[in-house]
Amino acid sequence: MSQSPGRSDGAVPERNSDPQFQAEIQRLFNLTLYGRWLVVGGLWLTVGSLSLWSLRESIQLWFEYFTWAAVRYAFAFNRLAAVGLGICLGTTFAVLLWQSRVILWGIPTHDYHRLSQQVMRIRVQGSTHPLWNRVCGKKDMSQTMGQGQNNQH
Repeated sequence: MSQSPGRSDGAVPERNSDPQFQAEIQRLFNLTLYGRWLVVGGLWLTVGSLSLWSLRESIQLWFEYFTWAAVRYAFAFNRLAAVGLGICLGTTFAVLLWQSRVILWGIPTHDYHRLSQQVMRIRVQGSTHPLWNRVCGKKDMSQTMGQGQNNQH
């Protein structure tokens, strides 16, 4: 059962139905990807740098004489720094695995469905939606090439 892409009843069109709709889904997916990496970068700039700063004496000791016991004790006695680095490393690896899965096998069906519903909500709300200009406001080059030209001779 295929629905038209312009419907606002929550129905999602098939994967290969409308090239413009596919481009909008891809733009929204790219925004999601950039957003995830911005969160990871922000975590490393804030939580990660504070955690590394609190471990600066231990890190200096590691450079002089590295042992795994020194690493273990540094994290045992600086638990807040260990938790902070764990959060930074965990989110980094989670985003890396998520992006690798998408590169290898494509966007999963449930993610594609969620993205297409979000694009439909952006289309319905129109230019008042904060993501309208980034997702739906851009037109294809093939559509804009013929606009603005009067071909009457």
